[in-house]
Amino acid sequence: MKKVTFYIMQDPKNDVEASMPHHHELACKLAGEFYQQGQRVYIHTNDESAANQVDEYLWQLDASSFVPHNLQGEGPRNGAPVEIGFQPPRHRYQVLINLHDQTPQFAVNFNQIIDFVPHQDGLKQQARERYKHYRQTGLQLLTVNAE
Repeated sequence: MKKVTFYIMQDPKNDVEASMPHHHELACKLAGEFYQQGQRVYIHTNDESAANQVDEYLWQLDASSFVPHNLQGEGPRNGAPVEIGFQPPRHRYQVLINLHDQTPQFAVNFNQIIDFVPHQDGLKQQARERYKHYRQTGLQLLTVNAE
């Protein structure tokens, strides 16, 4: 059965100073873990700016944590193991990491979906709507408290 895991984000103490939202950092960490397990990952963002921000963050990881990735439309012909974009993916991936504020229509094409419940009220409400959508679609739902 296809599975959706929602990570419930805690109140970040230094989010004002952060260069990137905490759930985006967690998304990059999870992408690396899935890559290590041999799974192909698509990170879906709201827009080109957010995709570039995630791309830049992944490039800044130290060499021991390197995750082969590319922005959508760049890189090898069949895509890197981790691809970042804001439009539907052109290649097949097992895992969708959703950083978009809405549920992508193509989400049901993935075996596993990772989503987030940010601490901020407006973003939290959007996450509730995505949760409802996934539930109505009949997907298995899990929640995890993020560290």
